[in-house]
Amino acid sequence: MLSRFSTVLPALLLAAGACGYAFAQAPAPKRTKVAAAAAGDTQPASADAAIRQSSQAFVAAFNKGDAKSVAALWTEDGDFTDEAGRTFSGRAAIEKEYADFFAANKGVQIKLVVDSIKLLGDNAAIEDGRAYLEPAPGAPAISKYTAAHVKVGSEWLMATVRDSRIELPSAYKNVEDLEWLIGTWTAEEHGAKTVSVCRWIANKSFVERAYTITNHDGTTSSGLQLIGWNPQGGHVQSWNFSGDGGHAIGVWTPRDGGWEAEVRGVTGAGVSTTATNHLRRLDDNAYVWQSINRTAGGQPLPDSDEVVLRRSAK
Repeated sequence: MLSRFSTVLPALLLAAGACGYAFAQAPAPKRTKVAAAAAGDTQPASADAAIRQSSQAFVAAFNKGDAKSVAALWTEDGDFTDEAGRTFSGRAAIEKEYADFFAANKGVQIKLVVDSIKLLGDNAAIEDGRAYLEPAPGAPAISKYTAAHVKVGSEWLMATVRDSRIELPSAYKNVEDLEWLIGTWTAEEHGAKTVSVCRWIANKSFVERAYTITNHDGTTSSGLQLIGWNPQGGHVQSWNFSGDGGHAIGVWTPRDGGWEAEVRGVTGAGVSTTATNHLRRLDDNAYVWQSINRTAGGQPLPDSDEVVLRRSAK
């Protein structure tokens, strides 16, 4: 359940132009105000409802990055085994693991799907379900979990939780070098402002880049770029679609500190275009883009200026 996921729970704009997570009973713990608020004040009418309420409290505490309230949902001597097989025993160890995870994955959110709850008597139950993280670190996967609950006093607490990871079909391993690009980027050049929003789509097989350019006179243009793996060519490739009906395809080659793309396309008016686009990463929060060797209708065009794109704060 570090996803309930561990870690285990645990570009780029190279198109033509500017186109880039045992069971032993223990004395009932004192609940923190946060945990009590997350679980709600009402008492559920059945064991099933109480366990589902506990799951909702887990989600609420997880999404706040509150490791103490997450761990409070375990028995004092409960344990958690993550997708890598590591076991954390005792509430203090579980709290520390979640605190470390939240520190390394700021803002991560979780969604749980409870598949089944089986009562084993008046004071024990087994819950099976799936957990999804957003944004999900690494290759796309589903975290399946089994949680053993026990009733301690009037509360249902987790005693043992086991996670397992099921990876989904994806071309992510071929394009994972683009992970740093995910986010929102802005640039200003000659009075024009460009905003690009990059996100994973299709099981993290492609990066989708939606961009809007606002000119100094207030007019705007927009477009869409997809960046992914071409299995026939054995290379990264981009497909760009502009607002005027134009389109372009870029063949990407890794270069020192970035990428180079040989791009061929056509404008909405039917004019053929070519360019060599360079992307050079400066750090996690900035990169430089430039287009050179440009032509339109067979006629040479000047190289573009270097444009620095910077990551926008969330």
